Amino acid sequence: MEYVNLGKTGLKVSKICLGCMGFGELDRGGIPGKTAEKEAREIIKYALEHGINFFDTANYYSLGASEEILGQALKDYANREDVVIATKLYYPMFDGVNAKGLSRKAVFTEVENSLKRLQTDYIDLYIIHRWDYTTPIEETMEALNDLVRMGKIRYIGASAMYAWQFVKANSIAEKNGWAKFISMQNMYNLVYREEEKEMIPMCQYENIALTPFSPLAHGVFDTPRTDGCGKLQNDYQLAHDREIIKRVYELAKKYQKPTSQIALAWVLSKPYITSPLVGSSKIKYLEDALQALDIVLTPDEIAYLEEPYVP
Repeated sequence: MEYVNLGKTGLKVSKICLGCMGFGELDRGGIPGKTAEKEAREIIKYALEHGINFFDTANYYSLGASEEILGQALKDYANREDVVIATKLYYPMFDGVNAKGLSRKAVFTEVENSLKRLQTDYIDLYIIHRWDYTTPIEETMEALNDLVRMGKIRYIGASAMYAWQFVKANSIAEKNGWAKFISMQNMYNLVYREEEKEMIPMCQYENIALTPFSPLAHGVFDTPRTDGCGKLQNDYQLAHDREIIKRVYELAKKYQKPTSQIALAWVLSKPYITSPLVGSSKIKYLEDALQALDIVLTPDEIAYLEEPYVP
């Protein structure tokens, strides 16, 4: 396993991050999981045995069940100082007017609940899951900074927003001497490259870590199935995407590798990508992801895969 710095920090993370959205219970609420605890623990253990030290979850995944499973498994199978835990907040965890968002009240409440579920004294990377249009970003950034100073979180990150919002938040933090976002978790794959317009160049300029989710485009490069949100893979396909998918299959045949490995190898070929999130409901899927690290696509092959893309 190769390890890289998380952006401009000194924190080292594996080139593959295990995404834990699928761990939990279907009927618990939030974003439902589809992998029971026993299987999830086996996947986490396999990840640790193969050098993965970076794990991503969120409070909203199965309304806390994902955090609980991850926390217990890491307690059983790893030393806390050896792993990097990322979790997120924003979505409502209970009914009520203050159940959602990034207010100071919500931030302080949810970090304590996540710490309990994860069975840890601190969170390595605390991420705002979405932008809160109802709370001043100054309030959110100050609350996150206070948690850093208190030692409850080590670093802060953000996910899925406009580049101008990301820049605004970090500018406010810098102006006030507060902790700044050091990572961006955005969607990026062969059939969705919109982040190349603004977010990725900005993160490159600022040396901000990119830890993209859905590097396999919700399964469009694999056999037909639904993603963790229950959407069919075809919902993510546009007509011009089919040529890209066709070319992925061509290269998969050439390399005699699964199509998912070719699609992930393309993401990993980008020097600005720190560590893509790979979700896994079976050890076999994680094994495929790890093997993608060994595939080095040529410049011509990369260009061939990218050529049909339409913004």
